[in-house]
Amino acid sequence: MSYELRMTSRAEKELDDLPDDIYRRIDEAVLGLADEPRPARAVKLTDSDGRWRIRVGEYRVLYTVDDAAEVVTIGRVLHRRDAYRKF
Repeated sequence: MSYELRMTSRAEKELDDLPDDIYRRIDEAVLGLADEPRPARAVKLTDSDGRWRIRVGEYRVLYTVDDAAEVVTIGRVLHRRDAYRKF
């Protein structure tokens, strides 16, 4: 079963602003969420309603999973110093 990947315009802009090497690593991790939306390295954010995080080096990909619609929505792609105060 494969989930549909969606990305907010904010996440697209954040991804486009990254250096190429980091972009490729994050892109690979995001594409993997289509097959496994909650990989072993994913962490559910405790103060949120259904939000998850995966770590890719010093960056964090913050996303939500809608199991009923089989959709993963990427909300933010941020450096770790900014990830938890802006999502």
